[in-house]
Amino acid sequence: MSQSIRKLGPADIAQMRAVNAMFAEAFGDPQTYLESPPDDVWLGDLLAGDQVIVLAAVDAGRVVGGLVAYDLPKLEQRRREIYIYDLAVAATHRRRGIATALIDALRPIARARGAWVMYVQADPPDAAAVALYERLGIREDVCHFDIAPDDSPDDPLQASSSTHTGT
Repeated sequence: MSQSIRKLGPADIAQMRAVNAMFAEAFGDPQTYLESPPDDVWLGDLLAGDQVIVLAAVDAGRVVGGLVAYDLPKLEQRRREIYIYDLAVAATHRRRGIATALIDALRPIARARGAWVMYVQADPPDAAAVALYERLGIREDVCHFDIAPDDSPDDPLQASSSTHTGT
C-alpha cells in the first residue's frame, strides 16, 4: 500500500473536509456530507475531543479513505465501545486493503482507551461491506430503529422529574 493512514486532530480541518467530500462521493450522498457543512470551530472541537475518532487514508496528498468512529463510555462497567459510524474508500482505490487498514489502525486506539469491542453496521444490500466485516468480526443480526427526537408532544424528562417523589 502506498497510502498512509493518520488520525486527524484539531489542526486537520482541511483533511476532515476532504474526508467528508470522499464520503459524499463514495456513499452517493452529497446532501448529508456537503450541503450544510459545520464551521471550522465545530470540526476543530470535535477533532480535539475524546469522543470522535477520525482516520484518513491519504495517497499522494489526496484523501482516498476515511473512518469516523465514536467512543462510547459505558455505565454498566468501566469500559468503552467504539462504534464505527462511517467507513469508505474512494472508488479509484477500492480492493487494495485500505478499509481493512483503517480498521486495523483503529484497533490500538480502541485498546488504549479500554474498549472491549469495536462494532459497525452494514446494510445487507452492501455485499462488499458485509463481506469485509464478516472477515474481521462476528456477525450479529439486529434491527436498527431511527427515532425522531421531536415526535413527542410532551417532555417525558420534565414530567418524570416533577412527579418523582424520591421514594
